[in-house]
Amino acid sequence: MAANHTTSMQKPSSSGYKNYCLKILKSLIPLIVILTIFTLIDIFYVSGFANMKFLTPGNVSQVIGQTVVIAIGAVGMTFIIVSAGIDLSVGSLVALAGVMATWTIMAILNEDGSNIAIAMTAGLFVGIATGAVVGLVNGSVINLGKLPPFIVTLGMMEIVRGLALQWANGVPVTGLPSAFRQLNNTGFTFDTGRELIIIPYSLFVLIAVGFIGTFILRKTVFGMQVYAVGSNENTARLCGVNVERVKLYVYMIGGLTAGIAGILHASRLNSGQPGEAIAMELEVIAAVVIGGGSLMGGEGTVLGAVIGAFIIKFLRNGCNLVGVSPYMQRIVIGLIIIIAVYVDQMRRKSATVKKT
Repeated sequence: MAANHTTSMQKPSSSGYKNYCLKILKSLIPLIVILTIFTLIDIFYVSGFANMKFLTPGNVSQVIGQTVVIAIGAVGMTFIIVSAGIDLSVGSLVALAGVMATWTIMAILNEDGSNIAIAMTAGLFVGIATGAVVGLVNGSVINLGKLPPFIVTLGMMEIVRGLALQWANGVPVTGLPSAFRQLNNTGFTFDTGRELIIIPYSLFVLIAVGFIGTFILRKTVFGMQVYAVGSNENTARLCGVNVERVKLYVYMIGGLTAGIAGILHASRLNSGQPGEAIAMELEVIAAVVIGGGSLMGGEGTVLGAVIGAFIIKFLRNGCNLVGVSPYMQRIVIGLIIIIAVYVDQMRRKSATVKKT
């Protein structure tokens, strides 16, 4: 399996691109179904009582702002899951990165209130670096201790959450400059005459992160090695892949994207909240799985994970507008994840039977 990936990455074939496009199209089908269902509800059912405004520019803009954080986290998680790993510390890391970024900004502003640009730059750097360092620790412990990623990142989830609460003394970091809030609350505005269309700035951050992630995973030797390690670790090692280094880098990438997501999440809240993003890792993992990633490793795309994040958020948004309780929404999301994993298992068994 690893050898197959190696060959396909060295000499990209038309069938490889065709398969990639088919995977993306399959990922888009659930999103199209969800958009169609809630749009029809909006037109034929709810409109007689109250317009829920599902596919209006304002609502779509709001969903994009909410999705960006999950989607960016899912980009990094794609690398980890493709390598047959898992990271349960993402939610806590989003909270810690937000706290560290906002705390740094306020610390500099308290010293010199005129240096907003320097404070912002330093805060962004510290937030992203915090994520990368925690990812580095995750990868190092997994490699050195030969421990299961599930156990290591489960422990790290508690450690990082504790660090966030300890650093912020259990209270949100507030008083941030308006420039920080604008990162994930404002954007380019267009007046159609009937409604303002806002394209969030954070969407461009997601596009940049997604593009870089796709390029690394599909067009570089490292990306080829990530697929190889996830497909068969022993075979990858025999082929000369430095498995430990690949694992270290994928967890660093996962931490780095979680750091970016943490900054945007803090921007949306206009504060660094150590108790936020609880269980966000489940949404991030779900986005990758729903987008076609396999928890068995060796399969997954960045674009599919981003689409998976939009599926989750549009589903939640539509349910909220219709009046479905949050408890029922969790049940629905859980069922979708189970179905996605079941379909993946059936597909793998079918592929194995065909080979034999």
